[in-house]
Amino acid sequence: QVQLVESGGGLVQAGGSLTLSCVPSGRTFSNYVMRWFRQAPGKDREVVAGIMWSGGTTYYADSVKGRFTISRDNAKNTVFLQMNSLKFEDTAVYYCSASSRMTRWDSPGDWWGQGTQVTVSS
Repeated sequence: QVQLVESGGGLVQAGGSLTLSCVPSGRTFSNYVMRWFRQAPGKDREVVAGIMWSGGTTYYADSVKGRFTISRDNAKNTVFLQMNSLKFEDTAVYYCSASSRMTRWDSPGDWWGQGTQVTVSS
């Protein structure tokens, strides 16, 4: 059974930083596409960043380019989302997702984590 476990959310002041972690389990993810999505209250879910586990190709939404960094650590079997210069509008529940094949960067994943809340105070 595939599981994705996120952690690292919390409350931070605008301009601050947080790092989210996603640990997948249940199969080998070496050829998978990992993405971070977020959903703010009253808004649609949107893709934030993605990474090809094999090769490390990355994608970023325009709204987070230059501020967020997605990475993976093979030894720790973990995907990270480093978030710097956080803004009030980054407040949302952040979800990690995994896909067994690449279609579009904004395609929803095959598996999802439970989500972790990020709140940025202005």
